[in-house]
Amino acid sequence: MKIIAFTGAGISKQSNIPTFMERPNIRAKLFRSYATQYPKEYNNVIRQLKENMNDAKPNDAHIALAEYRIPVITMNIDGLHQLAGTDALELHGGLPSDDELDIAYSLYNKPVLYGDAAPNYQIAYDIVSNLSQNDVFVVIGCSYHTAIACDLRELARSKGARIIEIQEDAAHNVRKVLEELCKE
Repeated sequence: MKIIAFTGAGISKQSNIPTFMERPNIRAKLFRSYATQYPKEYNNVIRQLKENMNDAKPNDAHIALAEYRIPVITMNIDGLHQLAGTDALELHGGLPSDDELDIAYSLYNKPVLYGDAAPNYQIAYDIVSNLSQNDVFVVIGCSYHTAIACDLRELARSKGARIIEIQEDAAHNVRKVLEELCKE
């Protein structure tokens, strides 16, 4: 049995990182057109995001995925999977380094913005397309608000993989689910 995790903002919420659903004023500014038209304002948005994430630490959901060596596909840009020890596939890139904050508006994949190509999407489709009937696709803290979140679930379903959704209290529930799966 192969297990793949797909994570969204809900996994990091218990690490004190607000979701974009909780901060719609931020989401509205994560468009390439905004970055191009308002470079200074955009740089400040990215600086604020980075400041919000700098003090965040991986919670037990991130740590459990790393301990169980579960491959992770993430929509997050917070780097918490990497801090926990997982080399996650970042669908939306990461954040600029401190040295890049003044030119954030000109960067690509730091993060991937609405209106930009997302180069890791095809890799994610390839990974999920290799699932089969005995495999498990664990969805952690992902809404249905993005096409990729819906597409990857549907692809896993079409391959016959079991889909387990963990949408609440990821910091406690992920480890429990992984323990049960590893008993099978």
